[in-house]
Amino acid sequence: MAIALNKFSRLAALKPARGVTVRAQTLREPSEEDTLARLMGAGVSRNRFGEHLSVRNWFSTPEFVAPQSECLKLLSQHRDETISRRAHAALENPEKWLFLDTETTGLAGGTGTYAFLIGLAWWDAGGLQVEQLFMRDFAEEHSVLCQLAAHLSERPVLVTFNGKTFDWPLLENRFRMTRSIPVPTIATHLDLLHTARALWKFRLGTVRLIDLERQVLDPVLLGWRRDDDVSSKFIPQFYFDYLRGGPPEPLLGVSRHNQMDLRGLAALFGKINALLTEGMRPDDDTHGLDLFGLSKFLHRRGEKGRAQIACAQAVDLGLPLDFHARAQCDLALMAKRRGEHERAAEIWHEIAADSEDHLHACEQLAIHYERRIKDYQKALEFAYRVRALLRARAKLESMFSRGQLARREDTSTKRIQRLEARLTKRKGGLLELAGLTRDFED
Repeated sequence: MAIALNKFSRLAALKPARGVTVRAQTLREPSEEDTLARLMGAGVSRNRFGEHLSVRNWFSTPEFVAPQSECLKLLSQHRDETISRRAHAALENPEKWLFLDTETTGLAGGTGTYAFLIGLAWWDAGGLQVEQLFMRDFAEEHSVLCQLAAHLSERPVLVTFNGKTFDWPLLENRFRMTRSIPVPTIATHLDLLHTARALWKFRLGTVRLIDLERQVLDPVLLGWRRDDDVSSKFIPQFYFDYLRGGPPEPLLGVSRHNQMDLRGLAALFGKINALLTEGMRPDDDTHGLDLFGLSKFLHRRGEKGRAQIACAQAVDLGLPLDFHARAQCDLALMAKRRGEHERAAEIWHEIAADSEDHLHACEQLAIHYERRIKDYQKALEFAYRVRALLRARAKLESMFSRGQLARREDTSTKRIQRLEARLTKRKGGLLELAGLTRDFED
């Protein structure tokens, strides 16, 4: 009988937990001994799982930005139409949005990593309301997660920066480990890291939120500077020191760091919202590489017309030499796909004449003159150039790249043989072929 009861108790533990009831959260004053709470200006929040600290602040900047449908369409593309409709309904209502950023005991994830500070923000009264949930020790994790679940039940649209890879999977894992608080269901998750990387990686290289604040957003408009900001690599140690009885003052810097990340995240969305809705209007401050990144992003999202305009603007504005050829290639391919073969050929000729890396342009010109113009002599000229370029490049590449180049050379050789066969049928073809071979392969 005891064994049977034990089995039933284990089965009962596997039953889904009840949803978290959303109640108005009230805070009480911290005790005199709670130095950290008084330094942070935090109140003590209590729910059915216990207590935790809660820090609330409202900021006038960044100002509220109404998400535009065109931007939302580009940011959230779902293969499942049912999910797409449900997500779109929530996305259209900015009152359902919740910005999230966590500070954790480690950056590797795993079951031993805790999110000791969960920063949340949402639009309110034209500005940004920020609430930070802090656990003074690991025993307060259930209370923090309970409050997070309550917020997500009201605002199920999650907006993060690298949250799909780190923050949200970590929190999902922590919810599951409680065995008493179900993982909240979110309508959709917008991770701005991937969009920011597509738009600004060509100019900035590694895209971090702090770099975007300095190089893309307006620090004066944001209303803060990170001169005294805490480095992320020290944050876990500050928390462990505090748990061991160390000074709480370093955690005040961690709290400010988290607040600035949330405000930067909201400001970044405003920038992306304007960019994807209106596009870039080149001025003295516009960088050609940003326009090139915008073109790439729009093209991947199926906005071919806008992508072509952004790419042309990037070329007109000026690009570094290596990116100029890439942008020209993109313009030529877009013209070709639109059926503007003569315009594409003009661009290929410009690349072949001006760029050091003109292999692809020569390949396209060989195809153009063979298939479109039927000028086999001109096509053969570019085919010989292609083969010579491939053989020269193969001497400098790795073994893996040589295999790829060999396959391209094989295609080029077949084209040469085909063109030579057609030209030999014409009067004087053999004499012209001999001259071409000497010019390109000697």
